[in-house]
Amino acid sequence: MEHFGYLFAAYSIIFVVIFIYVVFIWRRQVALDAELGRLEAALRALAEKKAENGAEVREDSPAQL
Repeated sequence: MEHFGYLFAAYSIIFVVIFIYVVFIWRRQVALDAELGRLEAALRALAEKKAENGAEVREDSPAQL
């Protein structure tokens, strides 16, 4: 019964570490979503530019953009 302080401290440390990890992953996910949006916009702009120049644009194959 006298070691409940240590148990509480251990669980507190574990929960803080997990919370920090979740916040880190969440922020990384937000950054990845923003980067994906920028890449999609760049691909869309490239496809529009190719379409203006008369090049054939295939929607099913982004590698050809």
